[in-house]
Amino acid sequence: TAGVYLLIRFNIILRTSWLGQLLLLLSGLTIFMAGLGANFEFDLKKIIALSTLSQLGLIIRILSIGFFKLAIFHLLTHALFKALLFICAGAIIHNINNSQDIRLIGGLRIHIPLTSACFNVSNLALCGIPFLAGFYSKDIILEIVRIRNVNIFSFFLYYFSTGLTVRYSFRLVYYSITGDLNCGSLNILNDES
Repeated sequence: TAGVYLLIRFNIILRTSWLGQLLLLLSGLTIFMAGLGANFEFDLKKIIALSTLSQLGLIIRILSIGFFKLAIFHLLTHALFKALLFICAGAIIHNINNSQDIRLIGGLRIHIPLTSACFNVSNLALCGIPFLAGFYSKDIILEIVRIRNVNIFSFFLYYFSTGLTVRYSFRLVYYSITGDLNCGSLNILNDES
């Protein structure tokens, strides 16, 4: 994230050199590959890490188009809901005896309802559900991509990668809410301790 912030600070270099075009290509591939990898992963920490990589690719991509204020806005909103997501994921992992497999964390709404609610709200903010933090930056980014004269490959990459983000976000919500808690041994599962 610090490197992304430095690129935002030195955005004039990206607009005036070939480096902007190179970052445009690499960030598009990063968004796509990280989103695709997160959709086939079952480790909770890896999914969150790949989603961070995907969002940082989105920030670099919008920065390389030339919208540095929008890049810093998405960086800040992403930091807010991702911090909540990491805190809740740590609490969930600790409460299910350090297991990170999302197939084992079903039924969290019964055992730790407050943590589960915060986890799912921050996860929905990640995919840009309206009136949550991620919506205000992602919606503007997707509108700018639609208005700008970007090639069809970039246009497709933006929207398909956003769809991948929505898919792995809803997958995490599904695995955390539905089903039964399947882990073998439990720590004390409640929000009070």
